[in-house]
Amino acid sequence: MTSFSKELSFRWSDLDPNFHVRHSAYYDFGAQHRIELLESLGLTMKVLRSQNFGPILFREECVFRKEILLSDKIVMHTKISKMRPDASRWSIVHEFMNDEDKLCAIITVDGAWMDTKLRKIANPTPEIAMDAIRNFPKTNDFLEL
Repeated sequence: MTSFSKELSFRWSDLDPNFHVRHSAYYDFGAQHRIELLESLGLTMKVLRSQNFGPILFREECVFRKEILLSDKIVMHTKISKMRPDASRWSIVHEFMNDEDKLCAIITVDGAWMDTKLRKIANPTPEIAMDAIRNFPKTNDFLEL
């Protein structure tokens, strides 16, 4: 898979008093998209729950380039930009592109996996998790850490 993309549908509640998409809505779209991508790769919420692990973020940053309005056609592209060989740490980018193929915003998240019983950072298991992470779409400048 070279890209995981989704056309976004904005709601009135996604707007701020300036009538453009509010800053925190971008983060919500990114979080939803990451989970949808993991699900499409077989790493479902059911698997995460049964194996007692899940993603955890250390940093989440958005750079806003062009405002997005309620009626704009926006496609979000999600890819992994950095990852350790054991897939224990990673960085993911979300690009918000308009119908003129202009970058409106980019979210970058740095994360790892957490054992949800021990509440500690852990390497991903079982094999389905490793397969899903390795099959995550990668950026052109992907870096193995």
